Amino acid sequence: MPETNPTDEYDSLSAEAVPGIDTQPQNGAPAAAELEKLKAQAADQRGLYLRSLADFDNYKKRIDRTIVERSDEGRRELLKRILPVLDSLQRAAEYRDQGTTAEKLVDGLLATVRQFTTALEAEQVRPIELKGQPFDPALAEAVGARYEPGVAENTVVDEARRGYMLGDEVLRPAQVIVSTSDS
Repeated sequence: MPETNPTDEYDSLSAEAVPGIDTQPQNGAPAAAELEKLKAQAADQRGLYLRSLADFDNYKKRIDRTIVERSDEGRRELLKRILPVLDSLQRAAEYRDQGTTAEKLVDGLLATVRQFTTALEAEQVRPIELKGQPFDPALAEAVGARYEPGVAENTVVDEARRGYMLGDEVLRPAQVIVSTSDS
């Protein structure tokens, strides 16, 4: 059986004249002019495409720079709020050799804690209050259990480490001790 090339069928069709289509070139000048016009349009479109591509690339770079700048700005603002806390701790350390009483030292420490808490609140960080509440695994990790008379089972009875929220999200889960049954 002789092999036939599938394109042979189409090649033979293309050799036939199609009614209404003039296959003989008339004058090459109009076709050449049209070709040059189309080449110019293609070059213009390519130029527009390349400019758009460059503009988009510049836009991406500008957005990346803006993100980095805003992140750095936010970090600077947070550090400005925290540095006074460090200043207070350093001042407290200077009083160590001056015979300061433990009570005065604790008062200074509590003032520093308040200052630090205020800095965190400015960043929408707040502690999770769980003592006396039913245990919620979305907010805390149970790290221990103990029996507490008169307290319902799985109630938070103590905090091993305080947890914090950042807005509506858990920043750090609390580590808690929960109550157990009498047995």
